[in-house]
Amino acid sequence: MPTMEDIAKKVGVSKGTVSKALNGAPDISETLRKTILETAVTLGYTRARRGAVRTLCVLIENMDYAKPEDFGYDIIAGFRQMAEPSGYSVRVVDMSKEMQRSVSYDTFMLQEGYLGALILGATLNDPWMKEFPTSRTPAVLYDNLILGNPTISTLGVDNNEAIGQAVNALCGMGHQKIGYLSGALGSHITQVRYKSFFHEIRRRKLPSGVSMAGYAYSFSECVNTHLPRLVDMGVTAVLCSSDLLAHTALIRCLELGIQVPQRLSIIGFDDLPFCAHTSPPLTTIRQDRLQIGKSGYYALDSLLNGVPISSLLLHAQLILRGSTGPAPRL
Repeated sequence: MPTMEDIAKKVGVSKGTVSKALNGAPDISETLRKTILETAVTLGYTRARRGAVRTLCVLIENMDYAKPEDFGYDIIAGFRQMAEPSGYSVRVVDMSKEMQRSVSYDTFMLQEGYLGALILGATLNDPWMKEFPTSRTPAVLYDNLILGNPTISTLGVDNNEAIGQAVNALCGMGHQKIGYLSGALGSHITQVRYKSFFHEIRRRKLPSGVSMAGYAYSFSECVNTHLPRLVDMGVTAVLCSSDLLAHTALIRCLELGIQVPQRLSIIGFDDLPFCAHTSPPLTTIRQDRLQIGKSGYYALDSLLNGVPISSLLLHAQLILRGSTGPAPRL
């Protein structure tokens, strides 16, 4: 296990200079601080191993979290509810691609004194995603998967099980032609849900050509392009990759005179607070976000204690409301 003496010897400075650089002392130049931090990371020195600071962070992007109705709010609350009584302080840090390009993940965590991170909203295009396969600082990634690194864990719900619940319910209502709408397939989780949908309908020997699904970068483009096409194909139910997309589909159906659920049943994913108040109320797959946050702490605490958790998946729950009903006779 490398020490500050090892870093000092490698850089050619005193142990006191290394300590100052690691702790943000103002009398160390930025150039020297950067050299010391990068050397510390290269040697494998981490504060997690030294136990110097008990601060965890939530790194977040592409996800609202300021208000109770925001998706990230309860996740962060659940994480805090577990971490703070255990003696950790928690900081929420807005993450951007510019920040990731300016400093490596391990260096950022070391210079800020964070032992580990819960990471929310990261995309496959994020610079740090390329570093996680070999990073040394513990991290739990929500809805992202990194293989082969014992300091990285995946957190989420079992999407295969969740999609299966939705398809089962629709089949039980008599639907035999089910479509799927999604945002762009630029994230791990959108790809997982897309594949899960086709796996589930093929398993039940339902129509499963690629034309049964549609996706686009913006929700309005997706709905405007693919919803009328699916209806014209005789689809009687649509599963959407998110509640926001499902709500957009509800509005478009109203504009097109497509009755929900008499002509078309619609299911969302997440169970955001507004789902109970749409017209009609939205059937959706509920993710218990408070439990996701608590489980994120559990996984991160395990990593910090040398337990290499690979994946932690929670059960999801199908919430039936007024946007789904018996299949129409076409």
